[in-house]
Amino acid sequence: MEYDITSRKNPHIMHLRRLGTDKDYRHERKEYLGCGEKLLKEALLHHAEILRLYRVPGEAEGLCPEGAEEYLVPGDVLDSASPFKSSTGVLFTCRMPEEAELPGDGGYVVLENVQDPGNVGTVLRSANAFGIPLVALLGDCTDLFNPKAVRASMGAVFRQKTARITLETLEREKARGLRILGAALGEGCTDIRKTDLNGAVVAIGSEGRGLTDELLSRCTGRIQIPMMPACESLNAAAAAAVILWEMGREKL
Repeated sequence: MEYDITSRKNPHIMHLRRLGTDKDYRHERKEYLGCGEKLLKEALLHHAEILRLYRVPGEAEGLCPEGAEEYLVPGDVLDSASPFKSSTGVLFTCRMPEEAELPGDGGYVVLENVQDPGNVGTVLRSANAFGIPLVALLGDCTDLFNPKAVRASMGAVFRQKTARITLETLEREKARGLRILGAALGEGCTDIRKTDLNGAVVAIGSEGRGLTDELLSRCTGRIQIPMMPACESLNAAAAAAVILWEMGREKL
C-alpha cells in the first residue's frame, strides 16, 4: 500500500494535533477538526467547507469533495493525530463559518460559562432539533469548535447558527424591548410551564455556579424548571434541552 503520509512528525499530522488541542491555533487558522465517517457525511450533507480529508485504506472512499485535499495515512499514524483514543480511520478539517447575526425578534438561547465541551455540543444538537435560530456563547464558555463539542453536536455544528456575545450585547437587546430571562433556582422565579417564552432570550449558566450576578441583574425575569424536592439541579445540557423544547414547541 502506498501512503501519502507515513510519519508522525509529518507537518500535516502535527497540524491535526494542534487543531485538536489548541483553541488559539484553531481560531488563528480558522479551521477545526472532525473525526469519523458519520460526521464527515453530515459535513458533506450540510455543505460545510471541507479543506482536507485524512483516511486509512477502506474508509470514506469517494467522500472527498471537489477542491479538498485527500491523504491516505496508516492507522497508527492517523490515531496519533486524533484527539480521541482512535481516529476511527477518518479525520478531516473544515473552515470555520462566520458568526451569525442575532435574530431581530429574539427567540434564541445564551450559554454563560458552560465549560464542558460535551454539554455545549449537546445544546447545539438540541437547539437545532427544536428550531432555535441561534445559540450565543457568553463569558468563559468552551470553544464551540473543540473536537469534543463538535462530536457531541452530532452534526449540528454544521447547520446551527452561533455567535459570541457580551453582557453589553444583552443590555442592547434589553434596551430594544426584548425580554431577557435567566434560568435560575429559588425565590422570584416563575414556573417555565407558566411563562411565555415566545421571542424571549433565555440565558442558561454552568451547572456548578449557574448564571452570574452580572447577567442576572440584566434579566427582565427568571424562570425555573419544576423538579422533585430531592433533586438539587439538572445537568446543564439536560436543563437546556427542557428549556429549548419549551421555546420551540409551538414551531413543532
